[in-house]
Amino acid sequence: MLDGHLLIDAHVHAARLPTLRPAWRAWAEEFGHSHPWPDLYDADGTLVPERVDACFEAEGVDAALLLCEYSPKATGMQPIEDVLPLVEHNPRRFRPVANVNPHLHHPIDAELNRQIELGAVALKLHPVHGGFSPSDPALYPAYFVCREAGIPVIVHCGTSSFPGACNKYADPVLLDDVLRDFPGLNIVLAHGGRGWWYDAAAFLALSRDNVWIELSGLPPRRLPEYYARYDLARLARKFIFGTDWPGVPGVARNARAIADLGLDEETVALVHGGNALRVYPALRDLER
Repeated sequence: MLDGHLLIDAHVHAARLPTLRPAWRAWAEEFGHSHPWPDLYDADGTLVPERVDACFEAEGVDAALLLCEYSPKATGMQPIEDVLPLVEHNPRRFRPVANVNPHLHHPIDAELNRQIELGAVALKLHPVHGGFSPSDPALYPAYFVCREAGIPVIVHCGTSSFPGACNKYADPVLLDDVLRDFPGLNIVLAHGGRGWWYDAAAFLALSRDNVWIELSGLPPRRLPEYYARYDLARLARKFIFGTDWPGVPGVARNARAIADLGLDEETVALVHGGNALRVYPALRDLER
């Protein structure tokens, strides 16, 4: 809990350093320099579960969604197996999220089902780093699995500066076919349209009950600027808190900055954790 609110960080990169490209380390050092995230690693570049758990507890985080990523052209390979020691250490706080890349995984539904069997509570797609459109028909078997399993799909919708990134695939409009063909599937727009697509992300979130904006990588104080064409108090009721850890000044710091935007208490509670409970069924045990 943080300041009386359930706090869920829906966007955490808990990767092993040896599997990553140098640009990932440079990104983490630039945007996470204000907190000692390197201290959570051992000499081999592997996160120490006890240290990570203590860090997130100190930040007031009740649950953190741990992302894996199979993007060899951009950030590197972050297999789901690498986050499982954290989940094993504290399965209540740490929950794994699956990732598939149609250029690497075939049959894609078989790989997704394998990761779900390992405990994945959602699917993350990274079109920008993976080099594919989220509307690629090759992904449809994965969308079908998610719909049948009742788990959401997180889609990276924002620019990336990593070498090898393909930013044209970050446009939320590319999800139009998916939203039409899978009307009951919850879609979370990670990074909220960062760069050129804030308006498109906001429109989708407000016009569709199953579309949500996740705030990872967005400085909270700038949200009124990014979504200036929309009623922030109304739009915030579709926000899901996430940080992009370790590339963030601090989890609690960002969460408190949300509370400082002048939103009412009920809306702040929804952003901090309430909306995540609605979108991610596996997190509902936190209510008990």
